Amino acid sequence: MSSVRRIYVEKKPAYAVAAKDLFENIRDYLGIRTVTGVRVLIRYDIENISDKTYEEAKITIFSEPPVDVLYEETFPMQEGENAFSVEALPGQFDQRADSAEQCVKLLNENEEPVIRSATTYVIKGTCSEEELAHIKNFCINPVDSRENNADKPETLVTEYEEPADVKIFDGFRTMPEAELKALYDSLGLAMTFKDFQFIQEHFAAEESRDPSMTEIRVLDTYWSDHCRHTTFQTELKNVTFEDGDYKETMQAAYDMYQAHRAEIFAGRKDKYVSLMDIALMAMRKLKKDGKLDDQEETDEINACSIIVPVEIDGKTEEWLINFKNETHNHPTEIEPFGGAATCLGGAIRDPLSGRTYVYQAMRVTGAADPTVPMEKTLEGKLPQRKLVTGAASGYSSYGNQIGLATGLVNEIYHPDYVAKRMEIGAVMAAAPRSNVIRETSDPGDIIILLGGRTGRDGCGGATGSSKAHNSQSIDTCGAEVQKGNAPTERKLQRLFRRPEVSSLIKKCNDFGAGGVSVAIGELAAGLQIQLDKVPKKYA
Repeated sequence: MSSVRRIYVEKKPAYAVAAKDLFENIRDYLGIRTVTGVRVLIRYDIENISDKTYEEAKITIFSEPPVDVLYEETFPMQEGENAFSVEALPGQFDQRADSAEQCVKLLNENEEPVIRSATTYVIKGTCSEEELAHIKNFCINPVDSRENNADKPETLVTEYEEPADVKIFDGFRTMPEAELKALYDSLGLAMTFKDFQFIQEHFAAEESRDPSMTEIRVLDTYWSDHCRHTTFQTELKNVTFEDGDYKETMQAAYDMYQAHRAEIFAGRKDKYVSLMDIALMAMRKLKKDGKLDDQEETDEINACSIIVPVEIDGKTEEWLINFKNETHNHPTEIEPFGGAATCLGGAIRDPLSGRTYVYQAMRVTGAADPTVPMEKTLEGKLPQRKLVTGAASGYSSYGNQIGLATGLVNEIYHPDYVAKRMEIGAVMAAAPRSNVIRETSDPGDIIILLGGRTGRDGCGGATGSSKAHNSQSIDTCGAEVQKGNAPTERKLQRLFRRPEVSSLIKKCNDFGAGGVSVAIGELAAGLQIQLDKVPKKYA
């Protein structure tokens, strides 16, 4: 007999906002008029929990009796209704289930509950199989979720196989070009084949050995466009401006850049025109003219930081003000909720690693027309309506959980955004300068990995967002979109605000899309890392 308990939780009609919203989308957006009603239920499978804790959790954690109806094991359905359930893909972070587990532990700290969640949709009406398939396609994003109408499992405890030893690419140093190209193609790397050939030359001439899979993946991450900014540092040799309303303005700005560049880099032949250089030239000019004296200069690469005097209770103190912006165009394009959520979470994480507290945020996005019918969606793309509403929900969900106010939200609509969505999050943070120590790492220093547990979601994020994509990307890139953990980041924010904690930190860096591969190189010249000790979401 299964030890798993199953419950369904449904909002009472007056509070069924999600069901009403889906019903309107089905009728007005999908154009399916045969549907007469929708129900949305949250399904929980629960194991390793005592009867006493279960009974208490039913009405305090899993449901709110004034607004919810709770069903055990099954729920009533009328004749002719169609139901299907949607769950996270294996390896995807299920925040609802994770939060439920933490709350149950508050009821009884001696229990180790295992909880899985899913969303069950009940469609009322006489819709055809084809129409039901359209509804499922609208509700299920294959990047992070799947349909699962299976019976209750015998157990929720998963046994994982011991992973094989890390692969060594035997004969890599001497591989002929054709064989090396075949290996390159099989690995799905973000780096170019010329990069791969350069690695072969290095291991043959400098290392005198063959590389491991880990080394290739680390280099691929470090050299990804996300981390190395290869696109922005590409040399621009022939810059022209097409006719248009802003041609004169753009030309004048570029001419000013060229004049400042000639002044700043006089006599230097190693400097060339690039998007990165254009972006930084104004800062270089201001600094040369002595107008950036308040800039904080540090080896840490976290966020733009300035030093300002702040008057508190009649006393002047020096504070650090941090600015940071982040783009999550690709992640939001394929998984709107998680992509936009971690756009904000990632922007917060940078000043957080700089030991400053984020007080304000801004969101600027770009989308095509969200009212275009679903059947006009480009192949391999999510509908614009799904992108717009899903991203808005993800961003607001993360912001509400972490307690951050967003003072400006501006969504730009333009037909060209149908090719790629724009998702920008920006934050401003501050902290007393006396709370922040900026020192270099030394041999013998203790390195602490602090934060949420690592899972398959997010792995390959830096390289995934740096690749060229096609119509199949939405089916293959799910694991590359990180699922943020706002409650955990909130705890870190509060921890780092305490001067007795922040003053212990000599140097800090955030684990962004590059993860361990990139963060360690920004902490010290070299570190010994035991990956087996990295806390995991499942093990």
